[in-house]
Amino acid sequence: MEEEIRAEFESSGFSIGGDAAEILSTLLTYCINYKMSPGDLVSNWEVYYLNRQLDGLKLEKSYLDGFLSHLQNEVKDRIVKEETSLHIYSNNDVDMLLSNTHTDEEGFLDTPSTKQEKTNTNGESFNSELTPVTTGRPSSSRLAKTNGDRITPFSQRVNKFTQQCVLNSDNVASLPSKDEIESTEDEIIRRVQPSKRCALQVQRSQPEPGCRFMYDRIEDRFNYLGDRIRRSGILFSASGLCGEPADATLASEESMFSVGMVICDGEGRLNEKSILLQGSVEHSRGQRVRLDLKELDQFSLFPGQVVGIQGHNPSGHCFVVSKLIDSIPNSSDAQLPHAKKQAVDSESHQSSDILSRVLSSVIAAGPYTTTDNLLFEPLQELLSYASRKQPQLLILMGPFIDSDHPEIKKGTVDQSFQDIFLFEIMRKIQDFTQYLGHNVRVILVPSVRDAHHDFVFPQPAFDLNLPEDITHQISCLANPSLFSCNEIQFGCCTMDILKHLSGEEISRKPPGGKPGDRIGRICAHILKQQSYYPLYPPPAGVPLDFSLASGALEISSAPDVLLLPSDLAPFVKVLSLDESSEEPKHFICVNPGRLAKGIGGGTFVELNYNEDTDKTSASIIRI
Repeated sequence: MEEEIRAEFESSGFSIGGDAAEILSTLLTYCINYKMSPGDLVSNWEVYYLNRQLDGLKLEKSYLDGFLSHLQNEVKDRIVKEETSLHIYSNNDVDMLLSNTHTDEEGFLDTPSTKQEKTNTNGESFNSELTPVTTGRPSSSRLAKTNGDRITPFSQRVNKFTQQCVLNSDNVASLPSKDEIESTEDEIIRRVQPSKRCALQVQRSQPEPGCRFMYDRIEDRFNYLGDRIRRSGILFSASGLCGEPADATLASEESMFSVGMVICDGEGRLNEKSILLQGSVEHSRGQRVRLDLKELDQFSLFPGQVVGIQGHNPSGHCFVVSKLIDSIPNSSDAQLPHAKKQAVDSESHQSSDILSRVLSSVIAAGPYTTTDNLLFEPLQELLSYASRKQPQLLILMGPFIDSDHPEIKKGTVDQSFQDIFLFEIMRKIQDFTQYLGHNVRVILVPSVRDAHHDFVFPQPAFDLNLPEDITHQISCLANPSLFSCNEIQFGCCTMDILKHLSGEEISRKPPGGKPGDRIGRICAHILKQQSYYPLYPPPAGVPLDFSLASGALEISSAPDVLLLPSDLAPFVKVLSLDESSEEPKHFICVNPGRLAKGIGGGTFVELNYNEDTDKTSASIIRI
């Protein structure tokens, strides 16, 4: 049989190293102990070889101990699958029996908690955030509890939820206190359906899952930038306020109007002495001219910004700017075609008239677990809060499996990233939707930091094979995307454009003027430029694919709510696109922050939209 083992290894391209007789004798022992044929043994070796990424095709004696551990795990997993009722006891089961506690009393949305949270003053076991389990199988969070009953820094926090910032505080209901939760525990457990189901329509969600990416060429980049300038010139001309764009590189004492893109004349950071304007191919053959901004009282510029300028070029080498327009006119003025709306289900048209522009929502962005573990406790707390508030819409933005998480970077996890996403995140979300019933919707938007998804921007949506009974409740959209709920338009982009623009923007305030809202100004640039990512060139590490950007990054219409999750401080702001006009367009910009920060909890946003920004209420909640 040893010769059969040798032959099987050689037929698979492997050879036996030194001490071949001893190695073959050990392998024969493995076959006898674990009831394997030589072919099965070699198949297991190939799996072990590929997982460990061993060098060479020679089986050395030093590999046998690790291979033995691999075989033991394989046999244990096979036995567990065959014996579904088999339970392998551990120290946790002993502790449970000694303390006379049972995991069946724990809710599926609760986190590993401290002893003080489990026992009241009378010694009775209870949980103030108890919610019933809706499925027969144990959920992932319950397994996390039984797997160690760990007391983590996250579970030791004093306050569950605290309001950090409030928008329109008169319209915001206060958070329930701990005493209120305990006194109304029966009412919390009793499921209360949300008032109405929201109508969801998707205007733009590109690219499609399975698209071909990271094959863009220099030609794609040139065409994308040229089209931005050309399209902006058409919109300026169609507005009738600025006239036809001219060539800013030509010497002329007469005042002229031109459209182009702001760029830096070097590789450093943009400053007032290094600002160039690159024109379109049609008007200036793509040539550049230096800008002199000494006549302007105020401006805000960044590389990649498309602007309209009024002034003259006396020498042909420097354009003296007397007026700068950083807001591209709305596409409706030029009568350009809008994005085609796609209703998610047939009920959208029936309910849109009833639920016009009224929506309750909870908005959060990843990471969804703390850096010291992969228990996803912040996500469990968020779903627990949403199960009590019962919003019509829950928006979850990536990263879900954060590639910057210490355990992910080390590669010490024993599951694939996709399995972690499905069992630790999607299972919790499915339990949440089944618990709340038909009227709740969940929207998932990926991030380039998701380790289990395509590393490209724009980014396709998650391609999930969801059960048919919840496909109408859970929707996966691309990054970025444009959608509407109850006729309220949402624009969403999980790329941290705010942080990137914050590091590249330069500005000048009026003499004697007060410092403006810098973050609000940067947020307004997104809609003024009609692009989710107007910055060019992008910072290192941003996988911007210009072959996919032309359609996916455009903002065809200004949304009512703009979601821009960022590492910057969370905020909810009501901003205006054109304050000089009589009826400026107002919109709400939301940065929910990160749900988990380090080993502690982060923030999320509860937004209750009601017809317009004046009646809308929002609160930033820290967990």
